[in-house]
Amino acid sequence: MRDYDEITAFLGEWGPAQKLIFLLLIVSIIPNGFAPFTIIFVGDTPEHRCSIPGNLNLSQAWMNRTIPLVPGTHVQYSQCSRYRLDVIRILSEVFPDPDLLNVSGIEEEPCLDGWDYSRDQYTSTIVFEWDLVCDDTWKVPFTTSLYFIGVLIGSASSGVISDWFGRKIVLFGTMALEVLFNFIITLSPSWEIFCLMNFFRGVGVISNFMTAFVLGSELLQKSIRVIFSTLGIGSFYAVGYMLLPFVAYFVRGWRMLILTLSLISLLYIPLWWFIPESPRWLLSKGRVKEAESIIRFMAKKNGITPPAVLFTDDELEHIQNKQVKSVPVTQLIRYRNIQVITVISILVWMIIIIGYFGLSLSVPNLHGNDYLNCFLLGAIEIPANFVSLLLLWKFPRRLSHAGSLVLSGGVLLIMSLIPSNHSIVSTVLVLIGKLGSTCAAIMIFVYTSELYPTPIRNTGFGVSSVAWGIGSIVSPYIALLGIYQENLPFIVMGVLMVFSAIVILFLPETFNIPLPDTMDQMQKITWCKGSHSDSTQTRVNNVVILKEEML
Repeated sequence: MRDYDEITAFLGEWGPAQKLIFLLLIVSIIPNGFAPFTIIFVGDTPEHRCSIPGNLNLSQAWMNRTIPLVPGTHVQYSQCSRYRLDVIRILSEVFPDPDLLNVSGIEEEPCLDGWDYSRDQYTSTIVFEWDLVCDDTWKVPFTTSLYFIGVLIGSASSGVISDWFGRKIVLFGTMALEVLFNFIITLSPSWEIFCLMNFFRGVGVISNFMTAFVLGSELLQKSIRVIFSTLGIGSFYAVGYMLLPFVAYFVRGWRMLILTLSLISLLYIPLWWFIPESPRWLLSKGRVKEAESIIRFMAKKNGITPPAVLFTDDELEHIQNKQVKSVPVTQLIRYRNIQVITVISILVWMIIIIGYFGLSLSVPNLHGNDYLNCFLLGAIEIPANFVSLLLLWKFPRRLSHAGSLVLSGGVLLIMSLIPSNHSIVSTVLVLIGKLGSTCAAIMIFVYTSELYPTPIRNTGFGVSSVAWGIGSIVSPYIALLGIYQENLPFIVMGVLMVFSAIVILFLPETFNIPLPDTMDQMQKITWCKGSHSDSTQTRVNNVVILKEEML
């Protein structure tokens, strides 16, 4: 019995129709590249100090003495406290010249009149507007974490929604929602409303990304899917990433920056008339005429005459029924071998994503120009995609992942030994670390799909996506550690990634091994006690699953 790929093989692998679909779908990924990282500029914290009311009539000399120096420094003023102004006022009347006494012993108080912010780099950020500093510093990473919670929910629900309503309508519907929430967020009257809209923005962005990924995988032929899923999507995601600092350099206010970036998505409206629905999805819903119409249109575009009859009744029934039934998540903890693989996968996914987003959000912790550093962190993802593809084609999975993670974690740990005045060296090391973490993040999708057999592959991916979400939610707080010690985020991420490189070596190798379709075909962890004793029970489990599918 022929499957869908065999039936549509007459279209060819790389005709004009496939090229157009490939190009339009990867171009639609660009907004997904800058959306997660707008907080780098929208939520940046500029230099600030306590505001001093002008009605105190202090001389400039006394105004300069109202803010205490940070202990251990000579030129850095406190950002969260000031000397008690009532005492300063009395002293200024008695001693016109503040150099005549030592003010360091005066009692301090918080910034009761707000803060004065440096406007050398920005005209506004959410930190400016809602004073997200000092005791409220936690609100900036919390805002980013809420976005990633939205991403987690969106990634979990987008597949179900697109299965109900179709790939195309969800792709463009989430584009519209993204523009809508971006517009609403620019009208936010408070930090709480901003957070809520940022959450919904995360839901829309990831749903758009996942749907474009699925649509491309279903419309393109098998040999093109790997390139589409790695170089295609990955490179244009990086293009969007690099576009962010370019726009932010010219648009220094946070509201106008988000609005400008959201307008880019409006350029994709005409793509509705050029990107088709997935024939595979249409066939699964019994909409055979619509599916045939799209296939025949693609054949015409490629200059090919299609067969008079595309699908026999038996083939249609086979395609429509060829849906792998998901199994309960309890299958992942039922057998020792699967338990260990799942636990290691969850741990590795979480650490890889913490490293990837932690580095991406650490632009304020780097020396030099924020815009250039952000651009470079995006640009390094393009060679990372090529390296990942090469590693997936030529090298064992465990060695590739361990090498990428050791490279990334190792250079980040070396950073702690570099003096702060060697900013170029530090930036280069961070870029190498980002290269390694990006390679690991790309390859882990392929490795995970090869570890699990067909009956539980989607379930395994679902659990791993939760780990991905948790890692992304934690990552802003890792970047926040830079306010305590500038290299601390990189030390933490370096230790975690070297640890995950060691852990991943305990997983079985899957390179050049056929994709497992049954539990028995799943690679075994030989050192895991009890892993082989599961084989009899897995055979029984396979029989049960087979019976359920037949029913």
